[in-house]
Amino acid sequence: MKICVLVKEVPDAAVEKRMDPNSKRLDRSGEKNLNPFDTHAIEAAMQIREGGAVEIDEIVAVTMGPESAFRALHKAVSLGADRSVHLTDDALAGSDVCATGYALAKVLESESPDLVLLGQQSDDGECYTIGAVVADHLKMPSLTQVIKIDVEDGKLRCERQAEYGYDTVAVALPAVISVGDAINEPRYPSLKAIMGAKKKPLDTKSSGDVGIDSGQVGEGGSKTRVLEVNAPPDKAAGELFEDEDTDETVEKIIAWLDERKLLA
Repeated sequence: MKICVLVKEVPDAAVEKRMDPNSKRLDRSGEKNLNPFDTHAIEAAMQIREGGAVEIDEIVAVTMGPESAFRALHKAVSLGADRSVHLTDDALAGSDVCATGYALAKVLESESPDLVLLGQQSDDGECYTIGAVVADHLKMPSLTQVIKIDVEDGKLRCERQAEYGYDTVAVALPAVISVGDAINEPRYPSLKAIMGAKKKPLDTKSSGDVGIDSGQVGEGGSKTRVLEVNAPPDKAAGELFEDEDTDETVEKIIAWLDERKLLA
């Protein structure tokens, strides 16, 4: 079995997020890191390999992004991926989720994986839908919010979170699975793995290398447009209760909660 794991470079969680007023896209000029949700997908691939129910030929990390995104791939291979593929091309800049899903699907077509794994969301866009878009282009079954994966007789038995509880679903391969962060606890890469990551194969591809139609990517090929970006409204200052008399303060707090019907 061959597993491809989709990963993404995102702004570091410690960096304040800003929108570029001209492009109306996220300002990505600061520190960046591997999307933390994708580390769960890499760990899921590693656990399938280590589980022994099926032989895994290779685990391939795949990303689409600017030149700097190779650092996210280095992190992915230090976590266990055998090699990585980096789709990068100026023609891809400004792609929305539909165009991005199409482009990633073209890369995956060239890899012919039996299983595609990815995190349930990215730490920046949080659209939750890229897996479904990729699956649609690949004509593969898709599941989201998966928190458990077992391989049984060449199929996957997956448990996924739902609003009403949990679903248990049997999925034929090949398939695209978006995993939730409750599926596992990602391992930390060892120093040896970090140093060895730079020696693992990294294949850089352009749009033309994988047969991407330039009319279906970038701003021109995107199906959505951001028309306006507005900052969230300022929050009103809270009410401060000075604790000079504890009984009186408690009465004030209870009255405040009761007025807003916050008491059961």
